[in-house]
Parts: sequence; C-alpha cells; structure tokens
Amino acid sequence: MSIIEKAASRIDQQRHAPASARAPETAAVDAIEADTPVVLAAEPAPAAPQAPAAAESAPRPAQKFSTRRVELDLNRMRDTGMVTAASGRTRLLEDFRVIKRPLLQRAFAERAEGEKPGNLIMVTSSLPGEGKTYCAINLAMSIAMELDHTVLLVDADVARPSVLRSLGLPAHRGLMDILLDDKIDMSDVMLRTNVDTLSILPAGTSTPRATELLASSAMSTLVNEIAHRYPDRVVIFDSPPLLLTSESRVLASHMGQIVMVVEAQTTTQHAVKEALHQLEGYENVNLIYNKTREFPGIEETYDYHYG
Repeated sequence: MSIIEKAASRIDQQRHAPASARAPETAAVDAIEADTPVVLAAEPAPAAPQAPAAAESAPRPAQKFSTRRVELDLNRMRDTGMVTAASGRTRLLEDFRVIKRPLLQRAFAERAEGEKPGNLIMVTSSLPGEGKTYCAINLAMSIAMELDHTVLLVDADVARPSVLRSLGLPAHRGLMDILLDDKIDMSDVMLRTNVDTLSILPAGTSTPRATELLASSAMSTLVNEIAHRYPDRVVIFDSPPLLLTSESRVLASHMGQIVMVVEAQTTTQHAVKEALHQLEGYENVNLIYNKTREFPGIEETYDYHYG
C-alpha cells in the first residue's frame, strides 16, 4: 500500500469514528510513519594609527556575543496544553516521546554522500490551522528534555510567523534579517531561553522576496552552518503550509527530515494527497495525526506503521 493510500485510509477511518468515542483535542497526538518512512553610504572611518610592533603579539580580547535571552512562561505553556518538563508525566508528553524517537535516531545516523543532514527537521501541514506550530513547539520542547541534545527552533513561516506569539513573546529580528543583511550574524538575532537546551530563531522582518531568499545560496550557507555548528543540535523548522505558499517546497529542499501534520476529522483526503505530491522525491517524510479521537476498545491514540 502506498504512502498516500495509507494516509487516506487512516483519515477515512477516523472521519467515521462515532462521536461518543471522542477524546479531548489537546490530549492526543497520533503519529504515523510510512513508506519512506512516513510518519521560518557612510564615509569610511579614518584608519587607526598603527600599533607598536610589541603590541602585535598581545592576545585579543574575548569575543562578546549579543545573543538575547528570553523567558518562557512554562506555567502558561502547561496551561495551554504544551509540553514542559514541569508538567509531570502527561499523556501529551508520552505522545511526543514516541514521536521524537525515530526522528532522533535518523538525525544522528550515518549519512550517504550528498544526503541532507538528518538533524534538520521541517514541520509543515497541507493547510493552515492543523496544528503545525503547536507540534513544532512541542517536538522542540520534548527534544530539549533529552540529556544529550540541544534544540534550535526556527520560525520559517515567514509570511505568518506564530512561534513567538504562541509562546507569549514579542516579535524580534530573525531569519529574514540574516538573509537580507549579510552584516547580521545569527548570534545577533538568536534567542536563548530559560530552557537551557532550547534556543529560538524568529522569522524576522516580513519581505515579499521570501521565496527567493529561502532558495538563495545565503540560505544554503546558513542552513549548513546551523546543521554542523554543534554536533548535538537538532533544528526544528516551523514551515508554511504546503498548499498555500511556495516557501515550504523551497525550504524542504534543505531538509533531512520532513514532518507533515494532519488534523484528524478535518483535513480532507484530497488535501493530504496534494500535499504529499508536493513532497514526492523527498525521503524521510513523516505524518503526525493531530487532534485524534479514540476508537472504542483502543487505549492509545498514536501508532507507527512501517512500509
């Protein structure tokens, strides 16, 4: 059975589930992994006088980084149904523990020559409102709980950035500003958080040239730097929906893994098929069924299928 047939079959089963079997929307995430597998001109300054020869060997002062620190309201995140370490062993936490494990295994597996870095993971959806940002944040928070990994969460939905808003944070410069101005370094716009293993790169300034910037050599250089700067880092990109913009398809070309969020009971089979067609040719495409409803006699609302 093909990836698309499996996805369509699963959605059709859930669409006809009896209303009496419904579970709270924020309580269940269903992850499915299938065949491949499937589961954001001034005047120059005058030259300084030449230092004496003896000073040439003097050590340089330590470089100062301008990375800002922001405080995540972990209690607010918990109350809005997000994964936090302080919320105890919840069903949602267990769901994302299951979802992240195969992603982490592939993130640090040996790569064939020319293969994209597996630690670059794009989270997308076919249409808006399916919960991709919610899943991207929860996936990042879950991976941040790992003992051996750090996480960079990138808001690459540059047309409608929502990572900072979802976390209750104000807008900041970010990804688009780096691509627009080569004098801006990632350390100038990256946000450190009070979760020590989690950093955030905001979407930054909106621009009509977003697609071209994401497809540029500057983006390729930046993505390569992000992927390889730290050996323990996982990078989660919150991407635009596949069926509304061209940015998501351009972004996918940089990724080692892709996660597509499908809203159970709502997203049509046609939308899922069209979105998956957009990803034909890409390996390691995964589906997460979000907001699933339980079937009678089945306790768990997530499962993995291998082709």
